[in-house]
Amino acid sequence: MRKHLLDRRRFNALCATIGLSSPSAGAIVAATSGQSAAAQDAGAPTSAAGRTVKLPNGTIVPALGQGTWHLGQGRHPAAVEEEALRLGVSLGLQLIDTSGNYGDGLSEKLISRVIAGRRDRVFLVSKVEAYEVTGDGMARACEASLARLGTNYLDLYLLHSPVPSRLFAGVVTGFERLRATGKIRAWGVSNFNTSQMEELFRVPDGPSCATNQVPYSLNNRDIERDLLPWCKQHDMPVMAYSPLGGDNNLVIGDPTPARIGAAHGCAAAAVALAWVIRNGNVIAIPESGVPAHVKENAVALSLTLTPQDFQILDAAYPGPSGAN
Repeated sequence: MRKHLLDRRRFNALCATIGLSSPSAGAIVAATSGQSAAAQDAGAPTSAAGRTVKLPNGTIVPALGQGTWHLGQGRHPAAVEEEALRLGVSLGLQLIDTSGNYGDGLSEKLISRVIAGRRDRVFLVSKVEAYEVTGDGMARACEASLARLGTNYLDLYLLHSPVPSRLFAGVVTGFERLRATGKIRAWGVSNFNTSQMEELFRVPDGPSCATNQVPYSLNNRDIERDLLPWCKQHDMPVMAYSPLGGDNNLVIGDPTPARIGAAHGCAAAAVALAWVIRNGNVIAIPESGVPAHVKENAVALSLTLTPQDFQILDAAYPGPSGAN
């Protein structure tokens, strides 16, 4: 039995052979793995499920994207970070997530140079802050992000953090106005808990929410208790930030994913990310900024973890008690 579709060397060689070409973000098609329909109905992890994710509006996006929280702010030379993002897009990590408050717009400005001439190949996500939702704040924040990014639309616009529930109706109205004018194509939220999602879905057009961006990783499985099942029940994917554990709690140095990675001929990061995107209802957005790390991350798109791998990972990183 093949443990994965392509090992890292073969995957990179294939990409080089085809010139790192890939279709537009809106036209990505999931690969099939021959897994039985019965296994998928039972919720068993499948390789096909982990390649792409469908948003509520029918848009198909890569299950693996790129985060940019620290990019454009001197952590690495700008040219290196731009190269990393471009490489990621070429390897299938075509969803790029940013925010106007990342480095006071420096992240968005760096991304503008990356997507110049290839906007149609990128699914672009940015965010509006909680303090910007009143009056015409959302429209102004969106226009500022568009200007910094050098584009006339966002594929997805998120509310970066929750606001009081009494403001939900106004926020949704603001998003829908931006969508009606073509400034954004979909909208969502970030850092909402289950009760906040329920409140959001009670307001007019609230169920149009495309995703909830929250932390999720092998060592942070809290959303499995209620939020992840709730989102799945409502056919809304989760977008996982810090899918490798976050700056101060990375799992890539842990022995378990490293051991599994060695067995598959890939880095621990690919194992951790393949686990996050295993069921087709989670989008992972790891941040890198270094081309070598982007290559390691991208292998998750072709990596099929075995049932034994999942058992070992679950034992090393148990989910929360009471999880569904």
